[in-house]
Amino acid sequence: MTSTRSVDQADIAALRRAVRGAVHRRTDPGYATVGFNVAVTAHPWAVVDVLDAADVGAVMGFASANDMTVSVWATGHGATGVDGRSILVRTTALDVCEIDPAAHTARIGAGVRWQQVLDAAAPLGLAPLCGSAPHVGVAGFLSGGGIGPLVRTVGASSDHVRSITVVTGGGVLKHTTPESNPELFWGLRGGKATLGIIVEVVVDLLPIAEIYGGAIYFDGADADAVAHRWRDWAVGLPREVSTSLALLRLPEMPGIPEPLAGRLSVAVRVAAAGDLAAAAGLVAPIRALGEPLLDGLGPMPYAQIGLIHADPTAPMPVTERGALLRELPDAAISALLAAAGPASSSPLTVVELRLLGGAFADEPRVRSALCHRRAAANLHTVGVLVPPIAEAVIAAAAHTVEAMTPWATGGELPNFAATADAARIRRCYDEDTYAWLSALAAQHDPHGVLDVGQVVR
Repeated sequence: MTSTRSVDQADIAALRRAVRGAVHRRTDPGYATVGFNVAVTAHPWAVVDVLDAADVGAVMGFASANDMTVSVWATGHGATGVDGRSILVRTTALDVCEIDPAAHTARIGAGVRWQQVLDAAAPLGLAPLCGSAPHVGVAGFLSGGGIGPLVRTVGASSDHVRSITVVTGGGVLKHTTPESNPELFWGLRGGKATLGIIVEVVVDLLPIAEIYGGAIYFDGADADAVAHRWRDWAVGLPREVSTSLALLRLPEMPGIPEPLAGRLSVAVRVAAAGDLAAAAGLVAPIRALGEPLLDGLGPMPYAQIGLIHADPTAPMPVTERGALLRELPDAAISALLAAAGPASSSPLTVVELRLLGGAFADEPRVRSALCHRRAAANLHTVGVLVPPIAEAVIAAAAHTVEAMTPWATGGELPNFAATADAARIRRCYDEDTYAWLSALAAQHDPHGVLDVGQVVR
């Protein structure tokens, strides 16, 4: 029988004629796409290494004409599955990274990772507001709002975006700012890929050359005392200090410090800008929490901000779950320890409480689709899906999130909710924001070309 679906009759030669970049089918050497989370499968109809915005627009038009969807891939962080009805756009070649030292801005292409921006800006005493992992792509991070190590001091990273150039689902190239296409500019910061594929951003760089930061690690046997005392210390902090607490079960493998490998440890992470001597005084009580396994707190160049969380860079199969919390009472700390602490059999690699508030809770100068700014903290769990514990890891993540339900807001943050599940995507937004994003999607993606993965529809 002959299929009547347009996607089954699509002409790969026509797509190759439409773009300047390379087009790969499944039998081509360049087809394989391996991102950070290898548990996410990508088996698209074709992979296109776009060279410019015109290529992205051509892919959108081809997909629309052939009943396909289009997904975007930079580093594979936050990726969701891609099937044979989709074309996967890889943005690696969109690699512009230009620093304007006078204007304190950076012009950044969609294929650029934060580390490249750090390397270019830090020698000039300028700080790009990256996340905890500098190997993450700039565009994807900002499209989800962006919660960095200095979130309580500077707010969301997306609040410091000057402009975004995007190709909408309708294949139209748009330059957006607070004054030009303001509704698109609003939705692109927090709405992930709902409205289009970002090809370039211009962001502010802050004059921060050095911070007081790092992490101090305690034995997991001391988790109860450390966690409760961290909570008492954290809730009274000024906005100059950002912090998180993480229960870590790190494997014995190359790259893991010997004192932390193969055991439960508790990390207290800190990042403070401004007066470093004052920050040292504010952080001093942390050292009184117990005898550390490792102490990495102190003044550090901003360029080394990735060392605070020391997130892994090697691809691995992971599952991530989380929830926003409205408060952090002692009972919540006790519940978390019961679910994932030393007396539990939790197989989760990371269970983190990240303190919010401060500048994150302020009304931004230019509003965006990033919601839930009044949350007190973010719970984030990471588990590695390897046999024979993969099912136990998934169950443990669900159990840990459920244990925190009494204090949860019911919301999540987009960059911590890499999913195509409609219910979880809805939890990333309040009702008004979700409705506006849906309306904008109908306007800018009338044929549903971007209706795949973590998008609002």
